[in-house]
Amino acid sequence: MAAASTRPVPPIPQSQSQSQSRFPTHLTATDLSPQVRILCEILSTSPVHEVEARLSSTQIQPEPETVHQVLKLSYNSPSVAAKFFRWAGLARKHTGYSWNLMVDLLGKNKLFEPMWDAIRSMKQEGVLTLTTFVSVFENYCVAGRFDEAVMTFDVLERYGIQPDIVAVNSLLSAMCREENKTSKALEFFERIKATIPPDADSFAILLEGWEKEGNVVKAKHTFGEMVIRVGWSPQYMFAYDALLNTLVRGSQADEAIKFLQVMKGKNCLPGLRFFSNALDIFVKQNDSAHAINLWGIMVGGGLVPNLIMYNAIIGLVSNNNDIDNAFRLLDEMVFHGAFPDSLTYNMIFECLIKNRKVNEVGKFFIEMIKNEWPPNPPNFTAAIKMLFECDDPEMATEMWKYMVKNNISPRDDSANAVLIGFCDMVRLSDLKRFAEKMIDERIIIYESTMTKMKNVFYKEGRSARDMYDQILKKWKSSYL
Repeated sequence: MAAASTRPVPPIPQSQSQSQSRFPTHLTATDLSPQVRILCEILSTSPVHEVEARLSSTQIQPEPETVHQVLKLSYNSPSVAAKFFRWAGLARKHTGYSWNLMVDLLGKNKLFEPMWDAIRSMKQEGVLTLTTFVSVFENYCVAGRFDEAVMTFDVLERYGIQPDIVAVNSLLSAMCREENKTSKALEFFERIKATIPPDADSFAILLEGWEKEGNVVKAKHTFGEMVIRVGWSPQYMFAYDALLNTLVRGSQADEAIKFLQVMKGKNCLPGLRFFSNALDIFVKQNDSAHAINLWGIMVGGGLVPNLIMYNAIIGLVSNNNDIDNAFRLLDEMVFHGAFPDSLTYNMIFECLIKNRKVNEVGKFFIEMIKNEWPPNPPNFTAAIKMLFECDDPEMATEMWKYMVKNNISPRDDSANAVLIGFCDMVRLSDLKRFAEKMIDERIIIYESTMTKMKNVFYKEGRSARDMYDQILKKWKSSYL
């Protein structure tokens, strides 16, 4: 971002999110010192009125790191945590971090009055920082008390904290993290922006909120104001990504493409992660036209797509029967170091079969086996069936022979497709020869295929019937 220091102040480290009802305890924590474990045991098993006496009996000196660890593991028990905090403070002056942990602990347990008592004590001790109030912002917002979060911001100066853009962004971030509360953040933003000018981070936080809520109209309005106030910069990529994701997910692909073209002209294209996510969305929407436009901007901007992205777009254009783009993308892959795999070839092969491109299917099959990526069994079956239907039995039988020679399995479906193809062409000698060889190789010939063969042979006279009867006898014996 343009100025990293203006991003929201990081929250006090916790090993569990605020959304969970339980907090970590010493029972689940690992690598605790013996002193920390003993103190936590006392806090978890002692009546509140006996806590301080039992702590004193241990003769453990509450070093700052020990206090920090115990407080982090005491969020489930605010009353005994407060007793521990008081006891530890008698032996040694608390660090600012200890005070911040205590404020956060009270806030997360919605004990806001004691929380403010602690803040007032921190002011007297001279250890108040913005980090303390970031915790207050977050805990009020999690509790749904947004007005009080804003009131906290309004009293910062009384506690010696400068209400600067970092504080603004911290409150905006706390609000926007809650479900469907970006409008609340916007209210605060509109009120404060006249006295504390927003920066790129302020807009990025709001845009990420609109993205989460899927509010395209608000996102576009916020972005428009951002461009007017802070201009363009490659450092503002968080904001750009949020806007573009909102547009793409909101079925405003045309708008997203327009923004991308403008961003490209400003040398502000997003990274590969955005393009990958956007491509996934277009694939789910079966939107090949916008995907191709997106791809052109991405590659034209110097970004190098990987094999997964190539397979995604080749699968999409193939699904939409766009054979020209499928081949263009295939030819382009190697120049970007993304070498096609079985999935790449089979998606294009399937598209050629579906569109009954007889000559192209044969040529592409040769290319596939040359590159050691043969068709998968279902595509073999589909290709053989299509080639027979389109009067190219030679290529169909070539594919079958390749399957047999290279022991590609399962191949029962393909075998039956070969036999049905010869049936439809009434090529009885080929039919008999292939059927008998398949039976010898223990390939399953379906009853429906045998029925079709019978009808074809029986229509051709006595000698043809005898040929079928021989096949039938061999077929039945193969199951004995």
